[in-house]
Amino acid sequence: MFTALCLSTTIMGENKDITIRILATSDVHGCFFPYDFIERRPMNGSLARVSHYVKEVRKETNGNVVLLDNGDILQGQPTSFYCNYANPRIPNAAAHAINYMKYDAQTIGNHDVETGHKVYDKWIKEVNCPILGANVVDNATDEPYLTPYTIVERQGVRIAVLGMLTPAIPNWLKEELWSGMHFEEMTESTRKWVEHIKEVEKPDVIVGLFHSGWNGGISTLHYNEDAAEEIAKTVDGLDIIILGHDNNARNEVVTNNKGNSVLCLDPGCNATLVADATLHITTTDGRVTGKRVEGKLVKMKGLPLDNDYLDHMKEIEENVTRFVNMKLGTLTETISTSDAFFGSSPFNDLIQDIQLSITGADISINAPLTFDSKIEKGDILMSDMFKLYKYENNLYTMKMKGKEIRKHLEMSYDQWVNTMTSPDDHIMLVSENTQYGRQKCGFKNLTFNFDSAVGIDYVVDVTKPDGEKVKILRMSNGEPFVEDKWYTVAMNSYRGNGGGELLTKGAGIPKDELESRILWKSELDQRYYIIKEIQKRGTVEPKAHNNWKFVPEEWAVPAIERDRKALFGH
Repeated sequence: MFTALCLSTTIMGENKDITIRILATSDVHGCFFPYDFIERRPMNGSLARVSHYVKEVRKETNGNVVLLDNGDILQGQPTSFYCNYANPRIPNAAAHAINYMKYDAQTIGNHDVETGHKVYDKWIKEVNCPILGANVVDNATDEPYLTPYTIVERQGVRIAVLGMLTPAIPNWLKEELWSGMHFEEMTESTRKWVEHIKEVEKPDVIVGLFHSGWNGGISTLHYNEDAAEEIAKTVDGLDIIILGHDNNARNEVVTNNKGNSVLCLDPGCNATLVADATLHITTTDGRVTGKRVEGKLVKMKGLPLDNDYLDHMKEIEENVTRFVNMKLGTLTETISTSDAFFGSSPFNDLIQDIQLSITGADISINAPLTFDSKIEKGDILMSDMFKLYKYENNLYTMKMKGKEIRKHLEMSYDQWVNTMTSPDDHIMLVSENTQYGRQKCGFKNLTFNFDSAVGIDYVVDVTKPDGEKVKILRMSNGEPFVEDKWYTVAMNSYRGNGGGELLTKGAGIPKDELESRILWKSELDQRYYIIKEIQKRGTVEPKAHNNWKFVPEEWAVPAIERDRKALFGH
C-alpha cells in the first residue's frame, strides 16, 4: 500500500516542460516573392524566406509552432493587383502562399478592406485558416462579420488568438468598400472579448493579433487609430500582442495596470522580419502551473529561399512577370518623387495634370505617395505605374471654399516644412528617430500627407509660423483667388474620406459633412485611369507647373540643397 501510494503521488504531481514558438508576420503587402516587381530588383524579405525560417523552426520544435499573420497582405506589390483585379479568376496569391505555409490564423488589415468586398470576401473563402476581426461587426446581425478568435492547441496547451482591426477605416475608405459593417473601438472591444474567452474557452495563453499601431495616428472622441500600447497597459489577460499597421518594428515588454507582463512584437513590413515569441510552459497533472514568455525579431535578409514554396507559386510569378513587363508608353525625361518635397515637380504635377484632365476640376491636390521613387526616361512599363501611384485609391472631386483650400495646404506644409529662424536651419521638418518608419524615412511625418496643389499660384514662406506659411496669389489662369468662393477640387479618395485629417483638422470641414462635399467619385481605382491616360498619350512629356515655391529664396534655395543631400544623397 505504501509503495502504491508513493507511485500515485509521483504520477499525480508530475511536471512537464513545454516550449511553443509563436511566429508572426504583418503588413506583408504582397511580398510573396524575393523580387520587387516595382523596382525590378531582388528583395531582402518576402514569404519565400519566411517559409524557409518557419520550416526550420518547425523542425527544431517538433511542430510546436503557431504561425500567424496580422493583415495588410492584399495590397502592395503588382502581384496583389494582378490577382485582385487583372486576373481575379485565379486563386489569390495571398491565399495560395498562406495555405502552403499552413498559417493558423490571420487578421484582416485596412489595406485588405480597401480592395473591396468582391476581393476580400473571395480571399476569405480561399484561405484555409480563419480570418479574424472581433471588432468588425455585421450591421444586420450585430455579430462579428469575421471570426472573432480561434483556439490553437499544442501539446495540450490551449492558445486563444483574438483578432482586432484599427477602427479608423471610415477616415480613409469610401463606404462601398466596407458596406454592411462597422468597426468597434478596440480597447473596450478587446476587454469584452478577453473576458468572454477566459470565461468560455478557459485558455492557457491569450494572444492579441491586432492590426493597429503602437500609439498615435488618428484620434477622435470615439477611438484611437493605434491602440496597441493602450490595450497592453489597460486590458489584463493578454500574454502576447502582435501589432502592426504602422510598419514600425517593435520588441517591448509592458507591465499592465494589474502588474502583469505583456510581450509586444511588431515585425514591421514587407516580410523583412518575423516576430518570434517563445512560450515556456510548465504543466502539473496536465494543468498549466508556470508560464514565461520571451520574444525577438528575426531578420529575413540573407536567409535561404524555400525552393519548394517558389515551385508552388511559380505559375503566379510567371503571370505577374508578363503583366509588369507590358509597355504602356514612352517618357521623355526621368522623374522622381524626391523633387516633389522641394517645389513644383514633374513627377507630382504629372499626377495633378491627369487628375485635372479626368475631372475638369478648378484645382488639383496630390502628395508624393512614396519617399524616393524614380521612373527613368524611355519605355513606361506596367511596373512603373506602381511607382507613379502606389495605392488603389479612387479619384474624387469635392467642393471647397477658397479659405478651406488655403487651410488644407497650411496643415500640409506644417507637417513637412520647418519654420526657419536662421539661414542655417533645416527647411524640411526632419526627425532624428525614423530608423524603423519606412514611410517617414528622414521626415518627422508621413510623406503621403504632404499635399501640394496646381490650378493656383502660391508661395510658402518658411520664416512664418505654422498656420501662416501659405499665401495664395491667384488662380493659375490669371483670375483672382477668392477665399469665400466655392471651387471644385480633385483629390484621391483617401484624402476625400478624411485621411490624414487635412480636410477636417486642416480645412475645418466637419467629418460628417465630407460625404456631402463629394461631387463625383471614379468607378475604378486611380491607377487604372492613369494607365489609360498614358496609353492614350503614347509619349508623356512631364513638366513642372512652377506654380508654387518656397520663400524667401535667399534662405530657401541653399537650405533645399543641404536637405536634399541629407535626405537623398543627391
